[in-house]
Amino acid sequence: MNDRKPKKRGEVPNPAPESTPTMPPEPPTGPAVNCAFDELVPLEKLVPNPRNPNQHPQSQVALLAKVIGHQGWRSPVVVSTRSGFIVAGHGRYEAAKSLGLSVVPVDYQDFATEADEWAHLIADNRLAELAEADDAALRSLLGELKATDLDMDLSGFDATALQGLLSGGAEPEAPADFPAVDENVPTEFQCPRCAFKWSGKPS
Repeated sequence: MNDRKPKKRGEVPNPAPESTPTMPPEPPTGPAVNCAFDELVPLEKLVPNPRNPNQHPQSQVALLAKVIGHQGWRSPVVVSTRSGFIVAGHGRYEAAKSLGLSVVPVDYQDFATEADEWAHLIADNRLAELAEADDAALRSLLGELKATDLDMDLSGFDATALQGLLSGGAEPEAPADFPAVDENVPTEFQCPRCAFKWSGKPS
């Protein structure tokens, strides 16, 4: 039976009761928390998984930090109750460090075995990589978004990637002096049996 408490959403832990002589803690400053989570955990207490195969370049971390700074937390960092390691959200953890945040929202999850934990560690990124974008629909959506005042980095595309995508919709055209080709193009050889014609080396 699952006896875990319901996750919190966008709130900080309850302050100490009034009967306690100590002052209630000050709410942490930083981006709004707009996702469900179990606890706001000090950043220094989080431990990245040493077996994590996914690397997060500085360019990605910078985009993640920009998104979190604008949108707030839309997803928590997932930590295993079995090992205490981060299982999902290593990039968000790095972004929080770059933003100088003191606490991050954490979702504690149970894993029956070490193998289950490793599988989720890999699948969290791998399954997203298997998605296929409809380039035409993406260009249309990004084109409409570009017409607004929103910083386009918040879409996850930096200026270079965005320019390449938005300019990649036109069909390539043949040069003006490119000769037209039809089925009557001259050939060098013809099979005496099937009449197939070809150019190049005789068989």
